[in-house]
Amino acid sequence: MTDFSMALNDDQKTLQEWVHGFALNVMRPAAHEWDEREETPWPIIEEAARLGIYGVDFLANAVSDKTGLSMMIALEELAWGDAGLCMSLMGTTLGVAAIMANGTPEQQMEWVPKCFGTPDDIKLAAFGVSEPDAGSDVSSLRTRAIYDEATDEWVLNGTKTWISNGGIAHVHVIVASVDPALGSRGQASFIVPEGTKGIRQGQKFSKMGIRASHTAEVVLEDCRIPGSCLLGGKDKLDEKLARVREGKKASSQAAMATFEATRPAVGAQALGIARAAYEYSLEYAKERRQFGRAIIENQGIAFKLADMKTRIDAARLLVWRASWMAATRTPFLNGEGSMSKLFAGETAVHVTEEAIQILGGYGYVREYPVERWHRDSKIYTIFEGTSEIQRLIISRAISGVHIK
Repeated sequence: MTDFSMALNDDQKTLQEWVHGFALNVMRPAAHEWDEREETPWPIIEEAARLGIYGVDFLANAVSDKTGLSMMIALEELAWGDAGLCMSLMGTTLGVAAIMANGTPEQQMEWVPKCFGTPDDIKLAAFGVSEPDAGSDVSSLRTRAIYDEATDEWVLNGTKTWISNGGIAHVHVIVASVDPALGSRGQASFIVPEGTKGIRQGQKFSKMGIRASHTAEVVLEDCRIPGSCLLGGKDKLDEKLARVREGKKASSQAAMATFEATRPAVGAQALGIARAAYEYSLEYAKERRQFGRAIIENQGIAFKLADMKTRIDAARLLVWRASWMAATRTPFLNGEGSMSKLFAGETAVHVTEEAIQILGGYGYVREYPVERWHRDSKIYTIFEGTSEIQRLIISRAISGVHIK
């Protein structure tokens, strides 16, 4: 087991400074424009790829950190720069996480580089789970995958919704039901390569926050993919389905295996938003004068900032603990991954709302960034498992009772 230290090592400090510089000099100046445009910020992605922040090597180096902290450090800094731009840069990693969680080593080697492309030919990936009638209830997915033995192809039909990079991605990873009677235990993940017929973008959503990140429906209509695009392979799937039908315990579900790996990362992004709002409101409170003194001299303001800072630091500890546990393969016995996402997401909402209160009227107008940070923060209590779902996971873990 890797020893845990609260002190960042030299490599982690270098990474933090490097990514912070990109967030400060590239993301922050562009954040308001892309929020207003509600478009995929290709110039930002291109610059990140040129600098080495968007790509396979960056991801590989970050996740190879045996403490598990490097990716959390990078994500906090990117979200500090801007959450919408961060999601445009990191949306691809959801598809990559699904491939790494469910794919064979050969599939990982083949498809992960194709998710990013190169600085001269940038690619995007997307991960499709949610559906119009199946959000938190993953067991109710209606998207079907039927195997055509004559051609060794899978035929996919269904509609996915709320998908980051949905429809514009070059590689889509789709979770579909192979045997609906088995619920979530009868599902598998499939790669839909670029150029495949039968996949298209549906409705693009106009969102409250993270508006620089493309979110849309993905429609699959008799979408045929090679048998080799089933993550994990057909033999493994057939073995899993046979075990389930015999009443034996199945391995991790296709969607859940991905979410388990990404929840602390979502918490790290929420943490970055909260930190941005806290730092901005702290400086504002020192400079803003009312009744002959800086407003931070009033307990009503100072105590808000004290609570904001305390919650941010507590959230970071939960995120780092969960990431360390995942990296060291320490079992999540009490829902620690869900704790990190739950607390960090709700902290981001609370801190950004308090920041608006500290700025008063200025916090409510778009000339100042805190209103954007507040809009961005709310999604972190919703996507990749709502706060209510996180509480359900935690309560089941600590009680051993199947709470509904």
